[in-house]
Amino acid sequence: MENKRGQVTIFIIVAIIIVALAVLFYMISPKLGIDLTPTAKNPQEFIRTCIEEDIEDVVETISLQGGSLEPEFYFTYNNISIEYLCYTNENYGECDIQQPLLQSNIENEIKNSVQDLIDSCFNSLRQNYEEQEYSVNVQAGIVDVKLLPERIVTNINYDLILTKEGSEEYKEFNVVLNNNLYELISIANSIIEWEANILLYGDVDVTFYMALYSDLQVEKNPRDDGTKIYVITDRNTGNKFQFASRSGVLLPGF
Repeated sequence: MENKRGQVTIFIIVAIIIVALAVLFYMISPKLGIDLTPTAKNPQEFIRTCIEEDIEDVVETISLQGGSLEPEFYFTYNNISIEYLCYTNENYGECDIQQPLLQSNIENEIKNSVQDLIDSCFNSLRQNYEEQEYSVNVQAGIVDVKLLPERIVTNINYDLILTKEGSEEYKEFNVVLNNNLYELISIANSIIEWEANILLYGDVDVTFYMALYSDLQVEKNPRDDGTKIYVITDRNTGNKFQFASRSGVLLPGF
């Protein structure tokens, strides 16, 4: 029994020492030049945290609307305005591709939608550091968005100089989303090419794509006016891209 009491006493003493050391470290850390503020010395993380969720929301909206944040020529499906990526108003005719540079268009849509947010985040960053008595100099630069295999990269080429007992300079900030939109629009482009040559190749067979890519689900939903809504979904992540097409429309009875 005395042995157990002795062990308990030792544990209590060790715990007290640990707490005392932690308090002592906290009290003397400013004198040692150690900054415990979470954002200090890590502006990259500050910017990433500030804009990452908004970029994710923008990408999801664009993906559900056929590659556009504000579709101008669209079909409404499940209360969503879905851009036509290939269209003809003639019966029997083949559609014309509406977005021949789909990937570039989506990259520009994302970039334009987050530009104001990026500026706002850098203003918040400035305020955060100035409250810590830093001198802050921010020079706005170029924002670039790239769809790459299995990821979306936003490069923010802003020049940031922090000065407080020395200067630190940051010239590039990156936000990387794990998202395979690149792969999904590659399939979409293939379907669009098929739709644009439907009189030559016949109706698009979505099972062909699912046989080639087992991780994908590809749906074709015909509408009464001859429009088809294509929905391409990654079975693993749930990411999807959908768009509208109207091509090779047959009159009722044919």
